[in-house]
Amino acid sequence: MSQTDDPMRGIALSLTATLLFAIADTIAKFLSTGLPIIQINWVRYVIFLGLALILARNTPVRALWPASPWLQVVRACCVIGSSVLFVFGIRSMTMAQATTISFLSPLLITILSIPLLGETVGLRRWAAVGAGMVGMLIVARPGLDGFEPAALFGVASATFWSVALIITRKMSATDPPTTTVLWSAGLGTMLLSVALPFELAWPTPLQWGLMVALGVLASAGQWLVILAYRHAPASVLAPFVYSQLVWATITGYLVFASLPDRWTLVGAAIIIASGLYTAHRERLRSRQRNA
Repeated sequence: MSQTDDPMRGIALSLTATLLFAIADTIAKFLSTGLPIIQINWVRYVIFLGLALILARNTPVRALWPASPWLQVVRACCVIGSSVLFVFGIRSMTMAQATTISFLSPLLITILSIPLLGETVGLRRWAAVGAGMVGMLIVARPGLDGFEPAALFGVASATFWSVALIITRKMSATDPPTTTVLWSAGLGTMLLSVALPFELAWPTPLQWGLMVALGVLASAGQWLVILAYRHAPASVLAPFVYSQLVWATITGYLVFASLPDRWTLVGAAIIIASGLYTAHRERLRSRQRNA
């Protein structure tokens, strides 16, 4: 059985992953009002490392050494930066706003692939990127009363995540997923452990439980994404990634009694449309290369 002959399973896994991510983000937003963000992410990464070690338990140690350690280090730093900055942003934004801004990643990948991968971007893809940026400005509304400065954290988080994904693409031919997951989890735990003493508070039993739940849900979501891409190609799964906005809106309403305003919905529609068009153009380019 090939990795791509069960697309329905891949779609189901992807939808489940987006639900887990939305719940994890909701927990992070709830915890960020009472605990240091570094500490929240540290607990998440400790659990992430534990699960990564379980996944790598049958892998020979030599196979876990990457072809380019420095690329793994840079990727791990980008993932950490993305995680920390996202929580800083979501602390002040609604769930829907923060999730919508995170959807800029596919568009930022298009821009960053030029200097980092040497790719050529055509006029139509540039138009999609421009439309996505307009959508982001509608969500953030700079210069108006509704402007959320925290949106800058969201954009920075999406940028770091985009660089991490580009590096992942660059290393995919040489490093297996187990290696990348273990290095990201290990380096992330180390760096956050260094920063932890400077920002530390003693959690309540409820906060401890929620931090553990956050780590488990986020790690499980990452693993489900890996499994989803084993059963279906990225072009099939791309539209379903945006279902996270639906989950985030629901969890945001249930926990914080907040709903996205009309401008957030308009901006989200533009960003999602531009992202789907970018995925469509990428699929066409992939077919042309294969041909």
